[in-house]
Amino acid sequence: MADTSYTPQGTVRPNASARGRGDEQGSADGRHREAATIAGLEAELAAQAAPIARQDVSLAHSRKIFDRASAAARIGVWECSLPDERLSWTDVVYDLFDLPRGSVVDRGEIIKCYPAESRKALDSLRGRAIAERSGFTLDAEITSLAGHRRWIRITATVECEADVPVRIFGMKQDITEEKILSDRMRYLAEFDAMTGLANRANFQARLGHVEDGRPLGALLLIDLDGFKAVNDTFGHVIGDECLKAAAERLAGGCGEAELVARVGGDEFAVLLGSHLDRAAISGMARHLIEAMARPLPVRGQSLRLGASIGIAFAGADRPCDLFAQADTALYAAKAAGRNTFRIFKADGQVKGQSAAA
Repeated sequence: MADTSYTPQGTVRPNASARGRGDEQGSADGRHREAATIAGLEAELAAQAAPIARQDVSLAHSRKIFDRASAAARIGVWECSLPDERLSWTDVVYDLFDLPRGSVVDRGEIIKCYPAESRKALDSLRGRAIAERSGFTLDAEITSLAGHRRWIRITATVECEADVPVRIFGMKQDITEEKILSDRMRYLAEFDAMTGLANRANFQARLGHVEDGRPLGALLLIDLDGFKAVNDTFGHVIGDECLKAAAERLAGGCGEAELVARVGGDEFAVLLGSHLDRAAISGMARHLIEAMARPLPVRGQSLRLGASIGIAFAGADRPCDLFAQADTALYAAKAAGRNTFRIFKADGQVKGQSAAA
């Protein structure tokens, strides 16, 4: 029997070439889908990156402004971790202490830049802030590592985790110029710019608050004899120099005084403590008169002045009465021929009347 071929009945299977074309089509579709997915993700990332980039630019700009403002205002940020006390500073703080920016700083060494008084105040406020989980502000003096004296304003806040202090941080600002200006304004408010002695306002404030401080023993009012003639003869420039020299001589003769003040053109006041008795105060008055009688060398001129002194001893009277009493005694000294002193005495026979002797 001759061989014959046999073909099974049913679905006709595709040949190899047809299957290859189908697989290739499927792979192409998969790649298109993957590419579309990747493109979508890239587009999404690009969309997210745009605002991030804008935020980065804005942050960098803000940082630049902060750094410039910080440098201009001489304000730096500091942080100290607890309890290891590791310090972290911004550039301005390094500059305040004259240390290289970014260098490692040791708090034990930095604290030595503070003089004893400032260090004591800092330790006290810092310890209390940590204990109370609070903060503080302190104006402190420092001497930088390069030897420059500065005043800085320290602000601090304690940060806690689970009520345990973990760091203390804040700002340090250079207030040296502010401090100098403040001290200058205070000086001008309390001291005479020409002589350097306390001014009338300072004197009146001290006299008006006698009850709040140490009790006074006596008040001396001193008037320079012959100053008007010097001023009229040699002019105000020489007159001013004469006043300075006279003030220096008066202050030198009142080493135990509570206050030496210029209260008028050529009038001075000396407040003495209660520890000096009448004999000591009278001796001081004589010494001052003798000192003022010696010639004053001023710009090649040998000028002669004198001093008349009125003394009032403190008692139960009001402080303002003490000034009036010393003024009465001063006029009595002038009436007695000048270059002398008189002591105010109350008239025991007629209440309210007084005389100088």
